[in-house]
Amino acid sequence: MNEGLSGVLERQLLLQLGDRLKVLRKSRKRSMADVAQCAQISRTTLAAIEAGDPGPSMGNYVRVMAVLGVAGDLALLASDALQAAAANTAGARSRRPRPSVQVTVSTDDAHHRAQDLQSLALHEAAVRLVREDPALLAQAQATLQRWMSAGSTRSTSLWHEWDAILRSNAWSKVLGRNQRAAELRQASPLTAVLPENVRADVLAQVRALKKGVQLGASDLSASMP
Repeated sequence: MNEGLSGVLERQLLLQLGDRLKVLRKSRKRSMADVAQCAQISRTTLAAIEAGDPGPSMGNYVRVMAVLGVAGDLALLASDALQAAAANTAGARSRRPRPSVQVTVSTDDAHHRAQDLQSLALHEAAVRLVREDPALLAQAQATLQRWMSAGSTRSTSLWHEWDAILRSNAWSKVLGRNQRAAELRQASPLTAVLPENVRADVLAQVRALKKGVQLGASDLSASMP
């Protein structure tokens, strides 16, 4: 990957980081209230961080990492390890391979997790487009009304919730990692606004991630300012 990280891969890395921080907090038997207080953030912000939400600032992620004792991971990233060695030094003459990390969707329920990631990525793309073009919101509302007028189904309660979401732009309700958000995404009128090229791009990124994406030092340094 020579042109920076794909949007889906960036999202997966945040999801994995959030999962790791949540597991670390629980393994240390620390409550959310305790960690949030020590990190000087709200419990809502900590919950967003543990969900891999891109909304919280990097500073807030760092505060939580420090409280949980893993700030050293970030210190390594910010060290000379990923910078080019100065000319005419032993480092510059070294033939050692560049460091790399394998990022892949590889849990026991890999298909389910990949589908969740795909659904989340499609909805995040749709929300971005709706924010840029309010006409697309009307398109999603028209799709929803057409579904609801067809009669009652098992999705009716979800559609009523979607009606409120579209009216209030309450996107956080469908971009979360909780069970209700996942259920809402399964009954969603929002992805109908996605142009085919945007949809195809997201699906291609997810397929690539399922196969495993190899990141080398050049990819990591290219993604940093």
